Amino acid sequence: MDKKLSEPKNALISVADKTGIEQLALQLANWGARIIATGGTYGYLQDHHINCIRVEDVTGYPDLFDGRVKTLHPAIMGGILANRNQADHIKTAVENKIPLIDIVVVNLYPFERTVSDTNVSEKDAIENIDIGGVALIRAAAKNFHSVHVVTDPSDYDALLDDLKNEKDSLELRRRLAEKAFTHTACYDSIIAAYFRSQNGLPEGFPQLLRGGFRKMSDLRYGENPHQKAALYRAGFYRGVSLANSTVHSGKEISYNNINDLEAVLGMLLDFDEPFAVVVKHTNPCGAACADTLSKAYADAFACDEKSAYGGIVGLNQTVDLETARLIHDTYFLECIIAPGYEPAALELLVKKKNRRIISCGKLTINQFESGWESRHIMGGMLLQSRDLFDRGGFNYQYVTECKPSDKQLQSLGFAMKIVKHTKSNAIVIADGTKTVGIGAGQTSRIDSALIATLKAGERARGAVAASDAFFPMPDGLETLALAGVKAVVQPGGSKKDPEVIETANRHGISMVFTGERHFKH
Repeated sequence: MDKKLSEPKNALISVADKTGIEQLALQLANWGARIIATGGTYGYLQDHHINCIRVEDVTGYPDLFDGRVKTLHPAIMGGILANRNQADHIKTAVENKIPLIDIVVVNLYPFERTVSDTNVSEKDAIENIDIGGVALIRAAAKNFHSVHVVTDPSDYDALLDDLKNEKDSLELRRRLAEKAFTHTACYDSIIAAYFRSQNGLPEGFPQLLRGGFRKMSDLRYGENPHQKAALYRAGFYRGVSLANSTVHSGKEISYNNINDLEAVLGMLLDFDEPFAVVVKHTNPCGAACADTLSKAYADAFACDEKSAYGGIVGLNQTVDLETARLIHDTYFLECIIAPGYEPAALELLVKKKNRRIISCGKLTINQFESGWESRHIMGGMLLQSRDLFDRGGFNYQYVTECKPSDKQLQSLGFAMKIVKHTKSNAIVIADGTKTVGIGAGQTSRIDSALIATLKAGERARGAVAASDAFFPMPDGLETLALAGVKAVVQPGGSKKDPEVIETANRHGISMVFTGERHFKH
């Protein structure tokens, strides 16, 4: 690649991430470009015997205020922003001895990496907020018709190819400008997230929403094979996240796997006692609490063994060998996710090569992020507060002649936690702290009741049931009663409540209202 650029170039280089910068700068220097570098970058290039000059050699000013001000000067910003197609701009640059800067290679202080340390001080966090670098990037991107702006080392080869072949490609410069503005927007979003985390949850909803998502990987495909997909991680997020989880074995995780695993994580966060759940298509098909993790898994799987085929299993505690043996003997499961695994348990589980084994770490939810959940719509976004439970219990209103026993109340509380995570319309039948029948995602509540009782069979006799919303008609409750259900929890609030209560009294069912709906659309 030995040559000389037909027109001499000025290149400004200021990088925190030095990846590939030695090779880029050396090639530019060999081609006759004049390299202007900031303090740390200048020292690095000098150490590698690459000819360059300091920013202060251009501005006439040293680094000021511990390096906070060095590039914010007309001799630098003017050289980037001058419009080459306007004669008065060129005249002003010449009169003020401002060199036109054609190439800007900048990446920013590592703010995200700095604040990922839970012990970082506010002083260190603030000192890692880049000011001059962001200004340089935005200026160069604005003037992309004349300036190459490069923020990602993976684009160095494209820059060199453009210069070597004298393409002077407007298409490349426009693409690099888009990437530059995305880079600074993401950077600012992460800084905003840090300050929000320090300030606590705001009242109400913000007028502006941050982005700040970084791509982790491309996925094989989306919901269907003809759809493309990728996984992104939110910048500055310290809670449990699939984007930060470890995959120990198995095939590449798919888009649908991630959707199901996200549904599993939401359920795991609601339980402290040993808990297991099997999920299909984001709905639980079996869930249970028990004294041991192995018993919880056995009970969860037994709820609906047919639907559990190809399911996603979630466990809220470190997986021991006894639990691993039960899981290993299960005919086919797509994914297993848990905070961690005992060494012998992991060694056993990874033996089935197609089964994905995932550890998510400690089950903690980010205090700030836990407040909201979003859903994209065409040209916009929906934002709402999360449907979080008060672990102190439920405020029950006893509306029937028969009152539930303490044991039934415990079971009703468990069923309510499960129904919250089940697609509407939802009915969950539970025996103690294990599900025995689940009806989900139907367009009428009676259909959900029919499916739940069909799944439960004889196990519904003496069991309890939870409904995510009120019964609009007595028929759903009638179905549960005929199957043998003895206690029901529901929000109440229907015009037909008196008829529903009368039906419960007629069948000797105890029923409580919570006054709180838990739709999951």
